[in-house]
Amino acid sequence: MKAPDSEFRIPTVAIVGRPNVGKSSLFNAIIGRRISIVHEMSGVTRDRVMAPASWKGCHFQLIDTGGLGTLIDDRNVDVWDQRIAEQVEAAIEGADVLVLVCNVQEGVVALDTEVAARLRACASRVILAVNKSDNPKFDEQAVEFSALGFDEMIPVSTMHRRNIGTLLDQVIADFKTLDLPQQEQEPFRIAVVGRPNVGKSSLVNALLGEDRVIVSDVAGTTRDSVDIDFELEYKGEKLPSMLIDTAGLRKKAKVRNAVEMFSVVRAREAIERARLILFLVEASPDGTTAQDRRIARMVEESGKACVLVANKFDIQKGENSKADLLREIRGSMPGMSYAPAVFVSAMERLNIDEMLDSMAQVMEQMEVRIPTSMVNRVLADAMEKVSPPVVGTSPFKIYYSSMIKSEPPHFLLFVNNPKYCAANYLAYLKNSLRAAFDFTGLPLIVELRARPKKVASFHTVGRSPVKKKKATAKRKPAAKPKLDNPKSNKFRKAKLSAKKRKR
Repeated sequence: MKAPDSEFRIPTVAIVGRPNVGKSSLFNAIIGRRISIVHEMSGVTRDRVMAPASWKGCHFQLIDTGGLGTLIDDRNVDVWDQRIAEQVEAAIEGADVLVLVCNVQEGVVALDTEVAARLRACASRVILAVNKSDNPKFDEQAVEFSALGFDEMIPVSTMHRRNIGTLLDQVIADFKTLDLPQQEQEPFRIAVVGRPNVGKSSLVNALLGEDRVIVSDVAGTTRDSVDIDFELEYKGEKLPSMLIDTAGLRKKAKVRNAVEMFSVVRAREAIERARLILFLVEASPDGTTAQDRRIARMVEESGKACVLVANKFDIQKGENSKADLLREIRGSMPGMSYAPAVFVSAMERLNIDEMLDSMAQVMEQMEVRIPTSMVNRVLADAMEKVSPPVVGTSPFKIYYSSMIKSEPPHFLLFVNNPKYCAANYLAYLKNSLRAAFDFTGLPLIVELRARPKKVASFHTVGRSPVKKKKATAKRKPAAKPKLDNPKSNKFRKAKLSAKKRKR
């Protein structure tokens, strides 16, 4: 696997600077949506976060980088500084334009001078963005940043989007307007998920063949969900794909701050965006943890294709057989029985090809579409083999069934009454469908729907119903006045008229 080659080279723009000056805020402002996590705490961004951007017909790749000189905690300060600096150096070397972000409200500090000296040594064009210039009164203070030695300087405010357009005009000044080839299909998204410190970033680097994301023994190293474009060999062709490295999914009780909370939210969003999930667990004779089982339920409920990857197999190799480890994993997560299990070592790059073969097998199953006649035949044979138990007042019957969706496989069964189907018999029908059609790596959905008793006539389909006139009630004849009260006026008038008739 390697980065896709293209005859259309898109320019690259990298945002750099010291910590907590607003690099991620500028990145999100240019992209137009929240991708990088923004927080007042220094050192939130660690890996390179990339996204395509465009301005006035010019397309470019935008990169958000970590702060140079990050001091997060007292522990591992030198380790973080070194690894973040390596990520920033990689972004600087491959960028056509560098946007150096400074904070106008803090003035020029020693770290700004050091970063500027590093950028002046590179061949790329550098634009100085003096951030947090919320109103024109800060423009005079921004003049002092000319001491950093860059000709192009623009005061901006990412919060109020002030002068963002002016900055982008300077960024694309030397870019050519390219008619990008339209993609025939969206990239195949693969999300790598699991609990913290299980080896997700190591697996991403093993797939890419380079140290693309930071790897550390400290849990919670990855914070942003990092999208990485690459090409996947599938059916003898190169399939445009996207690998999503996610933060470790923690328990709610162990989420210590807002940054970790945002990381968990981004990881959940990555699951929704992906079509295939690489679910990492640790190959251990003790089986999986409670958090692994929570993530397994989340993956199963998402309905996405999944490959179960048991990492760190090199530690257990020789001490415990693969069959014993697999038995422990399957026994602790019965809901993931549909996912193929692969034992790998991301650090040693052990069995990576076997994992790729399992991914290709699952991808083939995602394309399977079962004819309606075959679905009905399999279910009829299953019901003939094992009769459904009687639940309610009448036996369970299936009139008609069909496959209505393939990701995940979704079968719709028209029945006499869904309540008549026992839960264990529904599980039996799912197992019968899986035994007949495989669907390795895909969860099955079987929906029961009551068949309507009345079917609309084809003469009236598509026509607006004719409103019938309401029948008007016939008027009853007026009742004759009762003349049995001799004191009433009606009685007297009737008596007088009778006398006149006699005369």
